[in-house]
Amino acid sequence: MLTTEDFDFELPEELIAQTPLSDRSSSRLLVVDRESGAMEDKHFYDIIDELAPGDALVMNDTRVLPARIYGEKIETGAHLEILLLNNIEGDSWETLIKPAKRAKVGTKITFGDGRLEAVVEKELEHGGRIIRFSYDGIFLEILESLGEMPLPPYIKERLEDPDRYQTVYAKENGSAAAPTAGLHFTPELLEKIADKGVKLVYLTLHVGLGTFRPVSVDNIADHEMHSEFYRLTEEAAAQLNDVRANGGKIVAVGTTSIRTLETIGTKFDGEIKADSGWTSIFITPGYQFKVVQAFSTNFHLPKSTLVMLVSAFAGRDLTLEAYQHAIDERYRFFSFGDAMFLK
Repeated sequence: MLTTEDFDFELPEELIAQTPLSDRSSSRLLVVDRESGAMEDKHFYDIIDELAPGDALVMNDTRVLPARIYGEKIETGAHLEILLLNNIEGDSWETLIKPAKRAKVGTKITFGDGRLEAVVEKELEHGGRIIRFSYDGIFLEILESLGEMPLPPYIKERLEDPDRYQTVYAKENGSAAAPTAGLHFTPELLEKIADKGVKLVYLTLHVGLGTFRPVSVDNIADHEMHSEFYRLTEEAAAQLNDVRANGGKIVAVGTTSIRTLETIGTKFDGEIKADSGWTSIFITPGYQFKVVQAFSTNFHLPKSTLVMLVSAFAGRDLTLEAYQHAIDERYRFFSFGDAMFLK
């Protein structure tokens, strides 16, 4: 039985990247060979050397919403901080509200100049609330003018350019956090990769904040994953099946792409089909990968489900060895940090 402690490691706080590099693709890249255990220190732009003509590079095109908004209770003027998590349906959203005790069912909230109002419809656990918005105009445009980018709590610095917490191919609005493995790509690097004959394939998974939470139970089998919405289009499925049929590798960018592809592979007995829905797949050591053959990812929080996923792919011992190498070599960690490529 694997416990949460089996995925712990000591990380010096100064290695937590607080700001992005000026050039996205100049991040460092630790290339790890799963068979030999060999490790190479490179730069992210060298990822092109790990891809062959006929491979597919699969990326998550979700776009982060400026999902942190500040409001006031209409009755009392008390200040509230609201974090949008999931659009449930229509104008109803699952949110986190601070302080939660001020947001009882029926509480009415106003934002900014009153262009946006909301009412609390339901109380959930851990400060969660379902709220319904009312407004005139286009919701996302109002949110863009009122909201802030919800950076993870370990980033203390202010982000000067909000676009640096978006991938260059972000398109589908809906995430509470960025798929950070994709932050290293530039349009120029993607163009070079495509010119090499690698297919660029996009899927969507809207990232929830539960992704970053450390696992709080001892036995990882007892951990309950949050659900996230995903979509793979007919066109993307056809591209991936074409790559498979011609002997190419399916290379995922980040754990969100893996979770989407493996959700579909699990659902359809290893086949890749167009699909959409909600996934709470929890990939841990012992899982048999059905779709993905290599992937890039950032360095993650100790005891997180993300470290467990990497361990499922590369083995726990090799994963922790790679993390120790990254610490010894002073790699930068977490959302704005460096990356690793597992092959």
